[in-house]
Amino acid sequence: MDYENNSWIWDGVYYYPHLFGGIMVTAALLGLSTSYFGGIGSFHKRKSDRKRHIRVYMDGCFDLVHYGHANALRQAKALGDELVVGVVNDEVIVEHKGPPVLNMEERLTLVNGLKWVDEVIPDAPYAISEEFMNRLFNEYKIDYIIHGDDPCLLPDGSDVYAAAKKAGRYKQIKRTEGVSSTDIVGRILASSRCRENGEDHNVNGEQHQEESQSNGSHISQFLPTSRRISQFSNGKEPGANARIIYIDGAFDLFHAGHVEILKKARELGDFLLIGIYSDETVREHRGSHYPIMRLHERSLSVLSCCYANEVIIGAPWKVTKDMITTFNISLVVHGTVAENSLKSESDPYEVPKNMGIFRLLESPKDTTTTSIAQRIMANHEAYKKRNAKKAQNEKRYYEEEKKYVSGE
Repeated sequence: MDYENNSWIWDGVYYYPHLFGGIMVTAALLGLSTSYFGGIGSFHKRKSDRKRHIRVYMDGCFDLVHYGHANALRQAKALGDELVVGVVNDEVIVEHKGPPVLNMEERLTLVNGLKWVDEVIPDAPYAISEEFMNRLFNEYKIDYIIHGDDPCLLPDGSDVYAAAKKAGRYKQIKRTEGVSSTDIVGRILASSRCRENGEDHNVNGEQHQEESQSNGSHISQFLPTSRRISQFSNGKEPGANARIIYIDGAFDLFHAGHVEILKKARELGDFLLIGIYSDETVREHRGSHYPIMRLHERSLSVLSCCYANEVIIGAPWKVTKDMITTFNISLVVHGTVAENSLKSESDPYEVPKNMGIFRLLESPKDTTTTSIAQRIMANHEAYKKRNAKKAQNEKRYYEEEKKYVSGE
């Protein structure tokens, strides 16, 4: 029996110590079980043995934050109780990797919006020096420094995390295959080349993918599983009287504008339900070169946001009465900043407007998926060099690893 539940015993020990001491001795002599009283003797031991919170640290540029970043932070959080994330500033990224697509403010908004992040350190260094490592240990009370199993190298080829490994305070997680910021930049540049070659925007999605593959473009290698989706999901249902807010969109290249509008929507109720358009719907309304990220990639990105409670994967373009009834939706909202549809048709929010449960929210940011893609296309030469530099560094790293393993 647990000692916390035996308050009468504690009162007895306090007021009649000799009596209760005699009872315990008698019980022992008679061979009776002392488990009923066992909690008393172990109280101080249990209290002192309680685990303190383990704090882990993970850093990165977090440019074009995607579900791979989110999964890395999810794994890192699982290695401790509190996750502290360091975000490298724009100037340092330029020095080591080339120009970032997103500025520091946008990247901080994205990282702060991830459900596994407890604390953020802005202006974190690119390399973990002994000085910064000691600051992490002493000032931020960090127990372990975490990174993925992919190479992270300085210009001279040395390991960014060498000091942490030497100190025995380094833990490694598995990299999420099938996506990277470099890969996403490649997808956007490939899409841009297709436009320059005069491809018809009205071709169907399968034909567009086949043509992209034949042109050597970056195609998503993500293979969705129910396990991965459940890892990102909250797994909680709304309460009986919960005020359910619904917002929908493509949520392609999940960005700071998405985070801010989801935060604003979540503040209006108890439960935020998010509809994510299918790839076919996005192509139909945005053009054949969209979406950049596939449906399940976009779904994981949205689920990783701390303001999201549940998503509808493949939500319809129009909000219907059946949807509102089925999901018990109290209010449908939409931001003032959104991508334009190529099709002129009836208002997708006609039903909730007629029901008096629609609200237009002022978007905190004017960022869109198109504006981010335009940043990359405007600086395509710089990003091509950045991608080539990363590929060259990784090739050199794996060649050195191969030599080391073979004993050459």
